[in-house]
Amino acid sequence: MRDMPKKTPTRRHVVAAMAALMITTGCTAEPSAPGHAMSPDARAYLTTALDVMESNSLYKTDLDWSTLRKNAFARAAKARTRAETYGAVREALRNLGDHHSQFMTPEEAEAALSPSSENSPLPEGRLLPGGIGYLVLPSVASDKAAAAYVRQARAVVQDMDRQGARGWIVDLRSNTGGDMWGPLASAGRLLDDGDIGTFVESDGKRTPWTLREGTPEAYLDTWGPAEPLAHPDPPVAVLTGKRTASAAEAVTIAFRGQPRTRSFGQPTRGVPTANDSHRLADGAVIVLTQAREADRTGRIHDGPIPPDEELPDDARNPGNSRDGTVEAATRWLSTQ
Repeated sequence: MRDMPKKTPTRRHVVAAMAALMITTGCTAEPSAPGHAMSPDARAYLTTALDVMESNSLYKTDLDWSTLRKNAFARAAKARTRAETYGAVREALRNLGDHHSQFMTPEEAEAALSPSSENSPLPEGRLLPGGIGYLVLPSVASDKAAAAYVRQARAVVQDMDRQGARGWIVDLRSNTGGDMWGPLASAGRLLDDGDIGTFVESDGKRTPWTLREGTPEAYLDTWGPAEPLAHPDPPVAVLTGKRTASAAEAVTIAFRGQPRTRSFGQPTRGVPTANDSHRLADGAVIVLTQAREADRTGRIHDGPIPPDEELPDDARNPGNSRDGTVEAATRWLSTQ
């Protein structure tokens, strides 16, 4: 899952996660709507879920909504409770074809809304020979859970910078998604300030990802500016793998097109799209894919993102002395 971020004051963007735009159900189905054997409450609930999809899906103009709704009501024809429509909602989300949308029960949504930072891995790093800073950015569930994550990452970066790091490796191979803004704020001084990527919605509307003082602009008041590097504008090697997904793919995209930046490893998982979260009346949440993602050059990414230099999968040896991907990145950085 990946949440679209918060935008400028009027809107919060989600991947990754549950602190985004929330929509409360209030619609009721017409008396002639399919699913007449359903209870009125279940019918209204499913109608609202389908309304959310039809109004906001990335593929909203490409789908046969009449058939999709008919199939959903057929699936939930005997539903008497809201929970008995969940299977129909999940099936409808699968039928959108974006391979990224999902449905969360109230219990699953509550767990995602209140992530335990104590159980979440934090960024880590170390200085490699040759003055190369090695920074690992794992997944973080949401922007609400990212405060400790950003503090830790920035402390690691500052420590390596003080030790003389002049080139950097950003390892995203263990990042399976969630929130993109915490990782971007963590690596913000390794990126150029300004627009580093863009959300592209189905109608062509573009919303840029803007960094200011090493921090995503919408979070500058929350996390503050990042400490400037002693050696600014360094060369950066970005490591990706098959598990690099969703929000991590957005971070990968943010580095695309930046001078003196090169990627190594395996193609990413292939869901470089952005989601928004829509809360239903019982607390369940539809996490809906609503935008594609473009890099700073304007290229829209679709499917797995290939690295500049593809290498054998080093998933069993991440960051250790037998990690060929780190070795290749180090060799390239030594030429920069």
